[in-house]
Amino acid sequence: MTTKMSEMESINHHINGRISSIQRVLDLSVAEVPQTKMKKLGQELFALESLLEEFEKHVGRQKDELNSLKELEELFQNDLEGLQHLKDNIPAHIVKNKCPEIEKEPSTNQGQAADLELIKHEVVKNNTKCYVKEMDFITVDEFERIPQYMKGRVSYEQINAAVQNINTAVEAKYTIVHQPVKTLKNNARKLRQRFKNQETKETKGQYFVVEEDLREFTQMKFDKRLQSIFSMLRHCQRIRELRGGGTTRYMLV
Repeated sequence: MTTKMSEMESINHHINGRISSIQRVLDLSVAEVPQTKMKKLGQELFALESLLEEFEKHVGRQKDELNSLKELEELFQNDLEGLQHLKDNIPAHIVKNKCPEIEKEPSTNQGQAADLELIKHEVVKNNTKCYVKEMDFITVDEFERIPQYMKGRVSYEQINAAVQNINTAVEAKYTIVHQPVKTLKNNARKLRQRFKNQETKETKGQYFVVEEDLREFTQMKFDKRLQSIFSMLRHCQRIRELRGGGTTRYMLV
């Protein structure tokens, strides 16, 4: 930009010099001017005209560059505002790439908690690869599309807190299911057998939890609000329900 300003100043100085030269010739026009002087005056005027044309082109290019810079500044400003909006509205829950840690809920007795800790230790020790499906959190856009009669007073944070709890229960359950029976202690073996007894042909290869699992591994309360949350999760295609044998299975989609 400094170089361009120097070029403009140089052109301006040159043009002013040419104009001053012509002005001096015109001041002498009252006297008789030799033919050679008139010819030189014509040359000066022609040169000045060429300089003015070049100057106008240069000014035009500067205007185009200025407009481009203004458009670029506007784009940067829009991006900045967009980033600021994202920063000010970061969702409380964001989808994670790894399963959350198994939480030791008060509803789990000490023996079961110790078994779960031992299982996690053995998984790491033996480098056992154990995939457990995880429910994706509800996005802001999905939450806004849920009908108001279905949402009631349930907030965005509350529905995703439920998703987190369900994921915790699913991980705790299938961490046990995926382990060899011989590696489990008595309490974990009983839990594993209970999980197996709840399986049906329809649940083969699927991940699901039941009310008892959620009570076992989380502090979720089965009230009307939770039933509304389950309805919203079905609406968002996060779970589907499978009933049978007096048990409702909440299957991850």
